[in-house]
Amino acid sequence: MTQTEMLLKRLPNDIGGLDGELIQRTEHELEPWEKRCHARADVLDFHTILKTEEKRRGSEALGAERVGALSYYGRWIAAFDNILFAKRILTPSELAAEMDEVAARWDQEPRP
Repeated sequence: MTQTEMLLKRLPNDIGGLDGELIQRTEHELEPWEKRCHARADVLDFHTILKTEEKRRGSEALGAERVGALSYYGRWIAAFDNILFAKRILTPSELAAEMDEVAARWDQEPRP
């Protein structure tokens, strides 16, 4: 199968049967931002703002390069934001302002 055929027949996260690195399965505690991402998904689902199928399609729409570059929860965040932008629930400017607020709080927190 040529590269073009593969792009047309496979979505970016459809990697079944392809050669790749061995997955290192280890139990680990989720980082605080990953827990917040998961909570965000639960809230969006509970309020029927975002459905599981939309999340999957949103992740696929990121494209192979971004899917490969982002972590599991990074893909979730990018997909959620793009869907919320498309639904006009959130704007990029609002998201940027919130991110600036979080960064400012982070800079003020004492570190051990």
